[in-house]
Amino acid sequence: MRDLTRLASASRRLHAATLLSLISVSTLSAQQASPTNTATASPQTGTQSAPAQQSSPQAVIPVARPAAPTPLGPSGQLTDWFSLRGEFRGRLEGFTGGGFKPDNSDGYMLDRFRLNATVAPTPLAKFVVQVQDARVFDKEAGGLAAPLRDTLDLRMAYGEFGGARNMVRVGRQELAFGEQRLIGHLNWVNDARSFDGARATITRRAFKFDVFATSVVTIQPEAFDKSGGGNALYGFYGSSTTAIPKATIEPYVFFRKSEGLTLETGGLGDIHQTTMGTRLVGKLPRDFDYGVEMAGQLGSVGTDDVRAWAGHWVGGRTFMKSAGKPRPFLEFNYASGDTDPKDGVRGTFDQLYPTGHDKLGLADQVGWRNVDHLRGGVEIKPKAQWQLSSSYHSWWLASATDALYSASGALVSRSTAGTAGRHVGQEVDAQAVYTYSPQLQIAAGYARVLPGVFLERTTSGESYNLSYLMVTYVFIGDRPATPPREGRR
Repeated sequence: MRDLTRLASASRRLHAATLLSLISVSTLSAQQASPTNTATASPQTGTQSAPAQQSSPQAVIPVARPAAPTPLGPSGQLTDWFSLRGEFRGRLEGFTGGGFKPDNSDGYMLDRFRLNATVAPTPLAKFVVQVQDARVFDKEAGGLAAPLRDTLDLRMAYGEFGGARNMVRVGRQELAFGEQRLIGHLNWVNDARSFDGARATITRRAFKFDVFATSVVTIQPEAFDKSGGGNALYGFYGSSTTAIPKATIEPYVFFRKSEGLTLETGGLGDIHQTTMGTRLVGKLPRDFDYGVEMAGQLGSVGTDDVRAWAGHWVGGRTFMKSAGKPRPFLEFNYASGDTDPKDGVRGTFDQLYPTGHDKLGLADQVGWRNVDHLRGGVEIKPKAQWQLSSSYHSWWLASATDALYSASGALVSRSTAGTAGRHVGQEVDAQAVYTYSPQLQIAAGYARVLPGVFLERTTSGESYNLSYLMVTYVFIGDRPATPPREGRR
């Protein structure tokens, strides 16, 4: 009963935000649809035409086009050089079987406000500041900690200099490369991620590459968020669309330094680790597509050696002539694990700073570490504003003596002797996203994790269920683009 009461309280907050947006849509849409005496008005131009019965057979008829979405807020472009953007995101989220334990459920409301200010005094200089307030309501446990809460803090503040060919960005900023399997902004979680440092981007017709030197920002819900503390991330990320026909190839090298990690041989040590890899995505005949990413890691943690690798392979086909243009796909992911926790060789793949959400399942109970992961699913777009998807997942430990890790990289459970088996479990999930315009998006999803033999032997073996309903509303800026005027034929 207590969970239901708290869930209802959180639901009211999300409903209020949703209704505010939808009432605006309904009111403005109704105003557009209202008749004006006996004359008709063009949805785009507002000009009146004669009643239909007065038209002659030779009359020129306007070409029908879909009406543009109704703007739901003011434009943030205040002057040619100054703009604002305000965004609210609310997510009602609940789960049962937390930690794969019975009687461990929760329902709560996550909300996040962001306000961006951009000043561009010249075409070659831009300054961006983003403040963020992230909170959680009705959370039974952990509601005062990251990644759920970060009250009124500076998330981004950078200067960007240069043009389309050469650009330098200095300050607090997001980093996101490829599919963000290794480095991403992690916007799914309430407080997200940013980095302090410098980044340079060089763009030419045949290639593009970034070099950067940064330190990840540590979220401190009750204090100013800071980077440093011995953590550093340096890297190179390249991209070329001409090296392979109908494909993009992206080589990269990342170097991570961090302090105070526990050694396999005992004590603490600093990590000095290099990750080298390549991502390749492309199109094939008959509307097939593919993607491959492979990465290897070498380095040291104190006296321990680092030797690990990971891979991602996916193939799909879009049926362009079928209703909804369905795209079935099959995917496999692998990340190495540690075969001996005391031999001084670390074999567990380090997923660095990823956007790990829904990379190995919507429930985020499994991450890209010590895992074999098989996924099959389908994506459907029944209408321009709708996106539907559903997936099936099955996981195994790559090494039975290593642990199961979540999408955040945290340890879930472990059988040090390796006697609990390798099969972790299965997941089925489904999601729906409705995008009214760049200003309003509504999404919902559900996932169910069925434990396999490993979870049954190392935890209570309870099934895990996750559901969410999310509204993202840009209340300043991002107005829908104005469509071209009606043509005639």
